Amino acid sequence: MSLNARLEPVLYLFAGLFGVAGVALAALAAHGGGQANLAASASAMCLAHAPALLALALGSTKLKTAWLAGLLMILGTLLFAGDLVSLSFGGSGLFPYAAPTGGWAMMLGWLAVAAGAVFRVRS
Repeated sequence: MSLNARLEPVLYLFAGLFGVAGVALAALAAHGGGQANLAASASAMCLAHAPALLALALGSTKLKTAWLAGLLMILGTLLFAGDLVSLSFGGSGLFPYAAPTGGWAMMLGWLAVAAGAVFRVRS
């Protein structure tokens, strides 16, 4: 079984979880107080990557790099959004540079999607 096939259920799982988190964080940002901008940014990242993960799961047989792109996007979104939520509600981030590390991981995930155009699955 390929890595893409093994990871497909994980991609669906995190697509759903990020979708729920994105909507909940958007509601918190709309009704929140002083740090609402952090919740809004976390919401945006969750809502941007939820459909991307869904697309990676659906296209995993066509995109050789889907497993890598998905893992990077999951890790990046967890770090980026998690750091902002932790900062907003807990007063401190996850660890120094968690959000930028997550941002880099998300960008590398998108580059892995682009690399899939070069490293094509043979039909």
